[in-house]
Amino acid sequence: MTRSTKKIASEIRELTCGRVMLAAHEVDEMDSIDYVVKLLAAKDWDHVMVTDDRGSLVGRVHAVDLLKLIMNKRINRDLHWMEAVPISQAVTLPPLQVRANTPLMVAATLMLTHDLNQIAVTDAKGSLVGYVSHAVVARHLPRFLL
Repeated sequence: MTRSTKKIASEIRELTCGRVMLAAHEVDEMDSIDYVVKLLAAKDWDHVMVTDDRGSLVGRVHAVDLLKLIMNKRINRDLHWMEAVPISQAVTLPPLQVRANTPLMVAATLMLTHDLNQIAVTDAKGSLVGYVSHAVVARHLPRFLL
């Protein structure tokens, strides 16, 4: 027996980011670039969400962007500058985010539209609570399509 189109559409709208989000890979905006690079390597993460002292989202930094920054700033192979520069200096775009009650389909559309692999999830106060990625979308949406 197949489900009606209206029922499926309703179920998709009810599946929110807050129900399926993953724990955020979070760093403080004052953590050094050196610390974040080491953390990314040790944890095998491809990105981090940067927050301020209140937990509000400052931005997102991808490992590839850090690699490009390091290669462009390299002077005589001296990378000591990374210990003094806070990660907030590597945030180049305003943070794109969704709320925990945002439908997962909306987050998926935003990620595709803005060519992002993941998007931050915040609570009503703007504090970071998690993230959703293409993998999260791929894990949850196919059940509505099959």
